[in-house]
Amino acid sequence: MSFWSNPLIAWTEKGLYCQAGDFYIDPHRAVDTALITHAHSDHARRGSKKYLCTSSGLGLLKSRLGKSIQAEGIPFQQSFQLGNVKVSFHSAGHILGSAQVRVECGSEVWVASGDYKRDPDPSCEPFESVPCHTFITEATFGTPKYQWKKDSRHGKDIFDWWMENAEAGRNSLLFGYSLGKAQRILAELAPYAKRPILIHDSVVDLTECYRREGRILAATEKLSARVAAGEMAEGELLEGELLLAPPSILKDGWIDRLGDYRTAFASGWMVRSSGGSYGRGSYDHGFVISDHADWNDLNQTIDDCGAERVFVLHREGRLIQHLRKRGLDAHPVSSLTMENYPRLGGLNLRLF
Repeated sequence: MSFWSNPLIAWTEKGLYCQAGDFYIDPHRAVDTALITHAHSDHARRGSKKYLCTSSGLGLLKSRLGKSIQAEGIPFQQSFQLGNVKVSFHSAGHILGSAQVRVECGSEVWVASGDYKRDPDPSCEPFESVPCHTFITEATFGTPKYQWKKDSRHGKDIFDWWMENAEAGRNSLLFGYSLGKAQRILAELAPYAKRPILIHDSVVDLTECYRREGRILAATEKLSARVAAGEMAEGELLEGELLLAPPSILKDGWIDRLGDYRTAFASGWMVRSSGGSYGRGSYDHGFVISDHADWNDLNQTIDDCGAERVFVLHREGRLIQHLRKRGLDAHPVSSLTMENYPRLGGLNLRLF
């Protein structure tokens, strides 16, 4: 097809902006209308007048930004009109309620992916491929180094690690981000865990949002309640427990109640380096569990959507080079400006 001279979605100092619908997608600053792909803090920020997100992601958004925000949840695949464009949310498979944003104007369709993954995940809705002419994709793991197995039994692997440590009288401290990763781990462990998992305070409210949306998670206990004064005798240590927390937990004062423990981190960054260490940190173990698409799935998604033009966010260089070698029209998202777009080959004129 011939691309219009003006982009349907443009990159601005406030983030992705659709002039025809007068809205932003995951804006960096406060705006009038913000469409939010998911509730992670680098995508959902305070201060906008109105927020639109998916129905299943609304609770998480309010938990993060405040109950008093003006926000509306819209079901997946349900079209709604904003200005001159038709918009719909489609599952991104990243975390609960995460969405790709489909924008249609006339005969042209654009999709902004947000963050996404295609791996099976019992804690959230499965990824949906969305056909489009132009695709704005993330590329967090946009190099060939980041490829992982698709048939791993994460819950069983974590449970076995936990039991091995428990039999040796050790605690198991598993690091995972408070939103998304922690709940996925709990969902993966649900068929195996026979006793509650101790979770950091930052995980508690977000986990309840998942449960209210009907997600089946392993039983949990608030970590701070267990180690609070009166709950454990002076000098008593935890033993044989699994603790789930963000990496910042090591700064907390109760760490001396752990006694002997082993650490692990659950992340796509845990792909083993050539030297055999786990990712970027000094952990005893690593679980390659990612909430983003790996190299193969990034390419598969671009193929599936059928886009003729692709704009790339994050670690963009390697993926763009690869796509261009394959004959695709690929660019960094920084080039997606009103001023620069005609230079990319747009021919027709659009009147907004």
